Amino acid sequence: MAGKDKTSNKKNQVEGASNSKYKGKGKDADKGDKGDSGKLKAANSLNVRHILCEKHSRKEDAVTKLKEGVKFDEVAKDFSEDKARQGGSLGWKTRGSLDPTFEKAAYDLEPSTTANPKYVEVKTGFGYHIIMVEGRK
Repeated sequence: MAGKDKTSNKKNQVEGASNSKYKGKGKDADKGDKGDSGKLKAANSLNVRHILCEKHSRKEDAVTKLKEGVKFDEVAKDFSEDKARQGGSLGWKTRGSLDPTFEKAAYDLEPSTTANPKYVEVKTGFGYHIIMVEGRK
């Protein structure tokens, strides 16, 4: 039961946190429909999902599953140590409400679907994240 409490305590840790070093790499970073300018339209909020793992090896196992074609939300349910019951969904988040490293990576991503996710990997003080964005506004 202690593990369950640990997971629920992490539920909103990403929100409002600070410091951390960007260590992400984007899947298909050279591809996408960002237009000729290579920039995404400005957004003030994102519909974001993530997979949070304390250990790098667990995060790598999750990335392997994504590369094998397993849906993002299913991988989140199996591997994430945060919000796993919701498929990693953090819902709509406004600019300034997330860890700065997490937020920068998320706002640099173009929207995608859980079946064909475009994601980025980052490390924050909470652990290793795999982030995808479902919508921007």
